[in-house]
Amino acid sequence: MTSQLVALCFDANDPLRLARFWAGVLGWEMANDPHDGITLLPSDDTGFRIRCLPTQEKKTGPNQMHFDLTSTSLEDQEQTVARSLGLGARHIDIGQRPEEGHVVLADPEGNEFCVIEPDNKFLADCGFIGALACDGSQEVGYFWSEALGWPLVWDQDQETAIRSPHGGPKITWGGPPVASKTGKNRLHFDLAPPTHGDQQAEVDRLISLGATRIDIGRREVSQVVMADPDGNEFCVLTSR
Repeated sequence: MTSQLVALCFDANDPLRLARFWAGVLGWEMANDPHDGITLLPSDDTGFRIRCLPTQEKKTGPNQMHFDLTSTSLEDQEQTVARSLGLGARHIDIGQRPEEGHVVLADPEGNEFCVIEPDNKFLADCGFIGALACDGSQEVGYFWSEALGWPLVWDQDQETAIRSPHGGPKITWGGPPVASKTGKNRLHFDLAPPTHGDQQAEVDRLISLGATRIDIGRREVSQVVMADPDGNEFCVLTSR
């Protein structure tokens, strides 16, 4: 039995504004969150929630992960871009070349995301959230495959990708060079132990796979804060 990915969490200076943005882009419903944030409930096969959690920290650099949103046609891509801009997104330049077909945007808090061109073969059988694209090593791709029990669907040139057996987005890691970590990530995963599983047993299993326990100064007794082999934070909740 393996951990369940229950949520992707965004640290947000204005959780409600960020939640309204992503609810509008994705067409998901909003719900109250037990930790003073906002939760978005998926309306498709994504398989995990999005949580917008309050923080006083400001965004200081590129995120370690971002969404790749898919398009069914050029018109569909243009509509997604226009809808995002209307909700508060903006165009950003991260070094993309003019001949590349994807459009790079940032949400109202500066979190990067891409609207991918149609006919992208790698994301051809994925839904609107085609991928969660991460800066990371081959080792961390292997770790998350084992942690979640999701098979590798790509493993070439030190680039890796995994996907749930039930479908939904791929999670990808681009391989070297991996950017140096300069502080707590703006985005992180919330995991839950297997149904009726033991939190400590799952923490021990993740440590055996290469994770470490870390202290980020929070004292919520219901979750254990850990880091994957690349140092990216994630939380293990109590069993659901």
